[in-house]
Amino acid sequence: MDKSYSVLNQLLVDIFNDILLIEQNALKSGELSDLSITEVHAIEAIGKATERTMGEVAQDLKVTMGTLTIMVDKLVRKGYAERFRSEEDRRVVFVRLTKKGELVYKLHERFHHEMIRSIIDGLSEEEEKILISSLEKLKEFFRKKYDLILRKE
Repeated sequence: MDKSYSVLNQLLVDIFNDILLIEQNALKSGELSDLSITEVHAIEAIGKATERTMGEVAQDLKVTMGTLTIMVDKLVRKGYAERFRSEEDRRVVFVRLTKKGELVYKLHERFHHEMIRSIIDGLSEEEEKILISSLEKLKEFFRKKYDLILRKE
C-alpha cells in the first residue's frame, strides 16, 4: 500500500501541474494571450451557443456573484462575452459567448477531448468503469473538502 500511495500521490500532483502548465502555455502564445486560466474556465462555464444566467454560471464556478461580475466584465471588455437582461424579468441577467468566445470554448473543448481520448484509448470496458469509479471517489473527496471550506466562511 505504501508504494501505491506514493505512486498515486505523485501521479495526481504531476497530472494537476501538467494540466495547469499546458493550459498556461497555450494561453501565452497566439491570439489567446490576453486570457487567464480563470477566464477560460469562465468561458467554459458560460458554454457555447446558449445563454445562461449569471447565477447559474457563478454556481458552476463556485464563486460569488461579485467575483463572477468582475470576470464577466473583463470578458465583455475583451470581446469574449456579452451580457443582457431578460425581457420578462429585468432583474435576471444573462451572459453568452461572442464568436470570439466560442472559438476559445472550442479550443479548450478540443484539449479536453484529446486528453480524455488519450486516457481511455486501449482500455477495456471494465478498466473504463474502474477509472470512472476511482475518479468519482476523487471528485467526492474534493466536493466534501470544498463543502467544509464553505462552512468555515
